Amino acid sequence: MDNAKTLIQVRDCWKSFPGKSGEMIHVLERVNLDVYEGEFLCIVGPSGCGKSTLLNIIGGFIKETQGEVRVDGGPVLGPDPKRIFVFQENGVFPWLTVEENVGFGLMSRPAAEREERVQHYIEMVGLKGFEKAYPRELSGGMRQRVEIARALAANADVLYMDEPFGALDFLTRLKMRADLIRIWQTEKKTVLFVTHDIEEAVQLADRVVVMSRRPATVAETVTVDLPRPRDLDAPGYLATRDRIFAIMGMDVHSGGDLSH
Repeated sequence: MDNAKTLIQVRDCWKSFPGKSGEMIHVLERVNLDVYEGEFLCIVGPSGCGKSTLLNIIGGFIKETQGEVRVDGGPVLGPDPKRIFVFQENGVFPWLTVEENVGFGLMSRPAAEREERVQHYIEMVGLKGFEKAYPRELSGGMRQRVEIARALAANADVLYMDEPFGALDFLTRLKMRADLIRIWQTEKKTVLFVTHDIEEAVQLADRVVVMSRRPATVAETVTVDLPRPRDLDAPGYLATRDRIFAIMGMDVHSGGDLSH
């Protein structure tokens, strides 16, 4: 990311929570991280190591115990509508149609502008023809597309994505990854993506941040210098994947899933 602007800075970040018996549980310890404007950055690590906690600190939902987090030069004081979360359990409103969900953050815009943006992003995520459908009538992958379209329509600068495809079947995940990269390349947004799947991270990311076990710190950051779309059988892809397995101290034959 030569000459790219540093958009997100995490400096000496610690996070602890009180345990049931009153003891402090140390989740994050001395985390330092830069995320560049327009970058697609993935975070992987052992289950329960604090990946989602770190994302929630960066997103302003929880406060670090010690250290500093800055986004676009300013301290993170809370959630910001210019930086939107997409979770594994989709957050679409079940009582609204697809087009109403996508346009939810645009209610202050003129009607013509709102309609134009809604239709543009519905088409971009491949949901044209489903504008009047309700979430219960959609598959899991389609509901995630609605959530992504809503974030894009609201003109978010950053997408924080926490295991967004974790509940989807394998083939749907592959399609969603390809579509997400296509949208990212078109929209030039910054994406911070947490996943337990090493192979997913290598398929998607410009860089992969590998977290250690709890209390977690950044074990290593791996640059994925591979062309897109990525060939999952190419030597470069396999070498990068295996390097992350080695950092994690894992057997490559475990399949790349850190959820267990």
